[in-house]
Amino acid sequence: MNQRIISLPEEIDLADFFGDFDSNLKLLEKSLDVSITTRDNQIKISGDEENIEKAGEVVNILLQVLLSGETLDEQKILYAISMQAEAGGTDLRLLGDGCIAINNKGCPIKTKTLGQKKYVDAIDENTVVFGIGPAGTGKTYLAVAKAVTALKSKKVSRIILTRPAVEAGEKLGFLPGDLQNKVDPYLRPLYDGMYEMLGGEGFAKYQERGMIEVAPLAYMRGRTLDNAFIILDEAQNTTPEQMKMFLTRIGFGSQAVVTGDITQIDLPDGKKSGLKIAQKVLSGIEGIEFSILTEKDVVRHPLVQKIIKAYEKYDNEQEKKRRNGRNHTGK
Repeated sequence: MNQRIISLPEEIDLADFFGDFDSNLKLLEKSLDVSITTRDNQIKISGDEENIEKAGEVVNILLQVLLSGETLDEQKILYAISMQAEAGGTDLRLLGDGCIAINNKGCPIKTKTLGQKKYVDAIDENTVVFGIGPAGTGKTYLAVAKAVTALKSKKVSRIILTRPAVEAGEKLGFLPGDLQNKVDPYLRPLYDGMYEMLGGEGFAKYQERGMIEVAPLAYMRGRTLDNAFIILDEAQNTTPEQMKMFLTRIGFGSQAVVTGDITQIDLPDGKKSGLKIAQKVLSGIEGIEFSILTEKDVVRHPLVQKIIKAYEKYDNEQEKKRRNGRNHTGK
């Protein structure tokens, strides 16, 4: 059996690298099919030569993370493994040490994947950014964080949060209460992000002063939105007409972030998604950036990545069958 010994830098706290009850080492062993033993400040990796090589690269990446002042957790370890498998190694220090916002508990909000960092950088550098990707990639959460930062730094004078009131199998008329009660369930993810950034009282104060507005997309028609940070969430459920209407609301001193997941379109059959059309129509225009996030940028439970990949594979197979069916019928 092949072996490789890696000496850990003296600056590294061994407990931080090993994890509680060696949980980090056990995760590496399971994920990379190797055996890891420790002695003083050294680790010995045993297994197939190819797996040892991969494990060594991942260990070096994680050591760089610790040396940069960051901590290790399951998400970072699994992300380092996935990036190594895809590109033969990466440096998670590229994520940077700077936080993009501080939540209401005083904790820093940081990007956790390179895809998220590119997304946040795109928001800093463009007037309109489309954040497209599956659930759990932080599209809405990071956009809300950037919006709050812009408001507190007085880069903008207000935040406008909106989304289309479309959900599978449910219509506004069947929900109880007045109009606000009816639309609140559709806007809940936006409320949740704001509460975490500002706290309940802080959010309420900003709303009372007119500095934060949360409303269905239909309320945007006929308006010009100046000096605002505008977020359109669940944009896959807009029609092309709604998307055009929204984008032409942007006024002077404003920027917009449009988020959506084109694999979760809840529009009626036959209706085209405004988000998919926007990708075709607006690509290449200066000041507009499309930031694509993938299952590798999911920062929820690791099982979510596998679920997303499984459904993606299934959808691709179904689409292939539909195309073959059309070809056989000559349509």
